[in-house]
Amino acid sequence: MQTLRSRRFATLARLVRYGWVGLFALLLAACHTDMYSQPKFQTYEPSSFFADGRSSRPNVPGTVAVGQVQTDTYLYTGMIDGQLGDVMPFPVTADLLARGQQQFTIYCSVCHGVAGFGQSMVAERGAIVPANFHQQRLLDAPIGHFFDVITNGVYRGDPNNGGYQSMFSYASRVKPEDRWAIAAYIRALQLSQNATVDDVPPEARAQLGR
Repeated sequence: MQTLRSRRFATLARLVRYGWVGLFALLLAACHTDMYSQPKFQTYEPSSFFADGRSSRPNVPGTVAVGQVQTDTYLYTGMIDGQLGDVMPFPVTADLLARGQQQFTIYCSVCHGVAGFGQSMVAERGAIVPANFHQQRLLDAPIGHFFDVITNGVYRGDPNNGGYQSMFSYASRVKPEDRWAIAAYIRALQLSQNATVDDVPPEARAQLGR
């Protein structure tokens, strides 16, 4: 008799347990269906609700992404009153130049060469002629020029009339502070290849002959 009761109790317990599992599964299925099947637009899906026919809405004018507030105009443009500036927006240190060398090696040396003479495998095998940073035109260029070129790229001729973009913008790959670091390193490269005895401190000139 006790064995029969035990079996009935065990069977009842299993039924209750399976019932809860089944109910939980139904709740999950219902929740998933509601969220999965809810009315929504897929990416790039057209919409007749908006006048322009697009379901994806443009950003509200003046919207600024988190962490991208640009309060220092010169830092982000290299321009002062509409003209390219010739000063760094922050102090130049050994660490900054080391960072500039690193970023230059990664992004610039493949075309312009490690010394900036425009000699590289891209120059030898490609259809473009990378700039030589040691030519007089670029020796005389303000440091803001290099920041501007890294930011906006370089166009040859009128892009609307047969011109083309010979260097693309690196703004999406190199943050503004690193663009300035690269510009400072380019200036250091120029100085290293075009220095004279007068550029050497008097106390160090005695060591030049060693």
